[in-house]
Amino acid sequence: MKDPLIILKTGSTYPEIFEEHGDFEDWMKAGLKLPEEMTQVLDAQDLVLSPDNHAAGAVVVTGAVEMVTDHAPWSEAAGVWLADLYAEGVPILGVCYGHQLLAHVLGGDVGYHPAGREIGTITIHTLPAAQDDLLFADLPESFPAQATHAQSVLTLPEGAVRLASSDFDFNSAFRMGERAWGVQFHPEFSAPVMRMYVDIQREVIREQGQDPDQALEAVQSSPARQILERFASLLD
Repeated sequence: MKDPLIILKTGSTYPEIFEEHGDFEDWMKAGLKLPEEMTQVLDAQDLVLSPDNHAAGAVVVTGAVEMVTDHAPWSEAAGVWLADLYAEGVPILGVCYGHQLLAHVLGGDVGYHPAGREIGTITIHTLPAAQDDLLFADLPESFPAQATHAQSVLTLPEGAVRLASSDFDFNSAFRMGERAWGVQFHPEFSAPVMRMYVDIQREVIREQGQDPDQALEAVQSSPARQILERFASLLD
C-alpha cells in the first residue's frame, strides 16, 4: 500500500467549535475527500519523540494557537521533518501555522503582522503565477476565503513563487519548487466555522477598530476548499 497522506496536527480549535463541528483534521479530511485508509493524523508533538518513523506520501500541516516565533521544540522538530520531506520531493501543503512554519524552515521570515490580526471572510487576489499552478489554476482571480491569524510570512524564502495576496497580507500563498505550498487562509474552514471564530474573537475585532457584527455578516462560503482536493490528487 502506498504511503498515506499525513495530516500534521499542530493545534486544535476552540472547545465550543470542536463540540459542534469537530477539529482541524476533520475539516481537512472533508476537503481532501480521500478514503479513510489513505489518511493518517499525526500529532506534531510526536515528532519530538520519534522524528524518523513517519513515512508520508504527502503532508498537510494544520493551523495552531501557538506562534512560529515561539520556536517550541515540537515546532522546530516539525520544521526539520518538513524540510527533509521537501528535499525528497514529497508534496506538502502548509495551512496558516503550517504556511508560516514551511516558510520559516525554508529560509523565510515570519512575525507578527504590523497591522494586527486578519479575521473573517477576506478576498484573495491571485497573481499571474497562479494561472498554471497545480492547486490554484481553476480559482478566480479574486475569491473569498476564511482567515484568522496574527502572524504572517513577512518575507518569502529565496526562490519561492508568490501565488496570491489579500489587501491585508502580501504573502497569502506561495509555492516552493513544484510540490510544496503554503496558504495563510483556511481552505478547510466552512462558513459556519468561520462565523463561530468571528463571534469568539469579537473583542479582538473591536480592539482593531472594526465592527464584529459587520465581520459576521460578511462571512460567506469559499471555493478555496478545492485546493485541498487538488492537493490530494498529488498523492503518489
